[in-house]
Order: sequence, then structure tokens, then C-alpha cells
Amino acid sequence: MTKEILETDSTSSSPTQPSHIEKVHQQNVDRRSPQREHGPLIDDNVPDAREIAVPQRPDLWWSRTRETMQGPFCEFWGTFIILMFGDGVVAQVVLSENANGNYQSISWGWGLGVMLGVYVGGKSGAHLNPAVTFANCVYRKFPWRKFPIYALAQILGAMTAAAVVYANYKSAIDVFEGGAGIRTVSGPTATAGVFCTYPQPFMTKTGQFFSEVIASMLLMFLIYALADDGNIGAGKLMPLGLFFVIFGIGACFGWETGYAINLARDFGPRLVSYMIGYGHEVWSAGGYYFWVPMVAPFFGCLLGGFLYDVFIFTGESPVNTPWMGLRRLVRPNRQTWSNTYDSRV
Repeated sequence: MTKEILETDSTSSSPTQPSHIEKVHQQNVDRRSPQREHGPLIDDNVPDAREIAVPQRPDLWWSRTRETMQGPFCEFWGTFIILMFGDGVVAQVVLSENANGNYQSISWGWGLGVMLGVYVGGKSGAHLNPAVTFANCVYRKFPWRKFPIYALAQILGAMTAAAVVYANYKSAIDVFEGGAGIRTVSGPTATAGVFCTYPQPFMTKTGQFFSEVIASMLLMFLIYALADDGNIGAGKLMPLGLFFVIFGIGACFGWETGYAINLARDFGPRLVSYMIGYGHEVWSAGGYYFWVPMVAPFFGCLLGGFLYDVFIFTGESPVNTPWMGLRRLVRPNRQTWSNTYDSRV
């Protein structure tokens, strides 16, 4: 019976119409394709919302606006959730003088914030970090044209969350600082650290930069590992995996600089703290440390992505082209800047 089916299938298939067996074989090949090594929460290969749920009243102007701005909206609210939990837990620990939490609580809070933020921002790829978006543009074909709007949305989301946390804890800050309107960056009653990071006094500028680069490198390396379907891959457990990544970085490398590892997470709330009265010291503290968490994460994420792609990743990446992608820099052409990885380039 099986033989008859096979013979019938082979004779009925035209040269232009593949047989059932050929289709199954092609599906198996497609499943083994390196393209599947791009996880859903790391690049632009995220299923369109219309493939998951039928939109209600897509003719309405807000429905059309939401569809057009889906990516930035997801990045805004995902980053907002991160900062709500992150700055919120720091505020509770600091303002209660460790009565309602400690440093480990802070690591838990930031880890939970990232996990929940990824759930919120999943439709956009859940970058939630300009340095992560930048690395995805370099290594994972994420469109460069989306980088500015993603970064802006992330910064605005962080600023909004910091303002909400401040409004919620304003009375507690007044009591802790010693009076209404008193806002300090350094000293025993300083509360500026609730919103953004400040280095330990003993840290040199080199040490500050190195600490942020190392933490950001681990972040990007592990994100790519979790998203790599050609490896074990986290799949739908990606948000949970990122919880442990952030918790681990905070628990093991967070003390020296506060592990900002994210321009939006640090610059946005720092700007808000300046606007609400903490003064110029938010920029000058730590020997003008403020620029380190703005720049170092980009170097760290580029390094982490490069190391993963060189030694582990086998899918599409500029590293997996001649000269590890360097030829694309010395011999640029139109295809090089179109975010396609031609093996000949």
C-alpha cells in the first residue's frame, strides 16, 4: 500500500509541482535553516499582531495610529515597566533605610522589571535598551531606520516612569531628606540614587567604564544565547531567562557603578532628577560620571554580540562573512548598508 502511494505521488507530480515527500523534506530543511536561530525577542522577526489576533475596528483612526506606531509604543511601555519596578524597589529600600528590603531586593526588583517589560514589549522585539537595539542593527539585520525612534521611545518611557516613581514617593523623600524641597545627590540622606546610578567613591574613570562594559557585554552575550534556536534557546521562556540574567548581573557586578547597562535607564531618570530639583550635581558627581552609562553600554553590547557570533552563532551575521565582516567596511556597497548579509561581501 505504501509503495502504491509513493508511486502514485511520484507519477502525479509535475516537474513544476513538488511532491508531498519533497514538500516535507523542504519543510525539514527550512526548520534547520540558520534563519531560525534568530529568536523572536531579539530582532525584527516578530509575528505581526494581525497573525496572532484579529484587530477590532481597524478602520478607526486610533487603530491605524497604533498599528503604525506599534514598535515605539511597545518600547516605551516596556521600558516604563522596567523603571517602575527598578526605581520603585530602590526607593523603597533607600527611603525605609533597609527596613523594607536590601541590596538583594534591588536585584530582584530590576530582574522582575526586565522580565515584565519584555512581556509588555514583545511585539516590537523587546529591546528596551538603545545599546541592544544598536547591536541588533549591527548583527541581526534590524533596520537602521528604526534605531532613532526606538531609542527615543525607550528614553521617554524611562523618564515617564521616573517621574511617576518620584510622585509616588515624594512625601517619603521629603521626610528622608529632612524637609520639603531638599534634594541631595551625596551625603547620608541623599536620594538621587533612587533614579539613576552613581559610582562608588573609590572608582576611577577607567574602572567605571570597564565595569559598565563588562556588565553590558554579559547582557548582550546572554541575550543572544537565550535567543539562539540553534543552541538550547529559551523560546517562550525568554522573559524568565532575562530575569535571571539581570538578577545575576546585579548580584555579581552591580555594586561598583549600579549596573546601568542602558542609556535610557540611566539618562532618562537622571534628566528627570535634574528637572525636579537635584541640581547640577547629578551631572558632576563621580567626576562627571553621567556620560559613562551613556557610552559604555554600546561598547559592551557590541563586544558581547561579536564574541557570541564569532565563537558560537552559525546563522546570518556580518561576522559569518569573509574577513568576519571587515570587508564590508573597507569595500562598502549598496548591499552592505541595506542590512543584508551576502556571503560574497
